[in-house]
This record gives sequence, structure tokens and C-alpha cells, in this order.
Amino acid sequence: QLQLVESGGGLVQAGASLRLSCAASGRTPGTYAMGWFRQPPGKDRDFVAGITYSGGSTHYADPVKGRFTISRDNAKNTVYLQMNNLKPEDTAIYVCVVDFLDTAALLGNKFWGQGTQVTVSS
Repeated sequence: QLQLVESGGGLVQAGASLRLSCAASGRTPGTYAMGWFRQPPGKDRDFVAGITYSGGSTHYADPVKGRFTISRDNAKNTVYLQMNNLKPEDTAIYVCVVDFLDTAALLGNKFWGQGTQVTVSS
């Protein structure tokens, strides 16, 4: 069974940085995209960033372009999200996903992690 374990969330001030990690274990598919969605308090879950299995293609939501960077280490089955210049509007539960279609936009069927809280104070 596939499992995703996220880490790296926390409480920071505006302008700070955080790096989220998500490690996949168990029955991982042959090739798969990984990425992140986020759900702010009282709002719907939105796409944040995705990366293909090869790492050759990435895709970002407009609000995070230029501030967030997604990367992965396939030897560790881990995806990372480096978040710089955090803003209060980045406050959300960040959820890691495995996408079985291997698209950076994360358009296929997904397996979801449990999420990690990121809170940015002003």
C-alpha cells in the first residue's frame, strides 16, 4: 500500500522560508508525478505545484510563481517544496500528492497525503 509522509510545516513570520518534504513508501507506481495542493481555512483545496517523475517538467500556480520551488529525489521517493518570502495568504494545510498520470499539472488520478500545517503571521 502506498503511503505519503509530509514534514516541514510550522509557524513563521511573513518573509520567512520553509521547506516541505513528502516521502512516498510502500507500493509506489513505476513513474508518477508528485506535487502539492493547499487548503486555506474555510476554502477549497487548490493546486500549488507539481513535478514529473523525471523532474524535467514543473508547473506552479500563479500565486506562488517566483517564490516556491518544487524538486524531487527519486532515490528517496521524496518531493520537496521550498517556500520563500512567505505571505500570510500562504497559510494553509499543504497536502502532498502522487499523480499516476505523471503530469506536472497533476491532472491524473491521485493519492493524497494527510497534510502539514503552514501558518504565516504578519
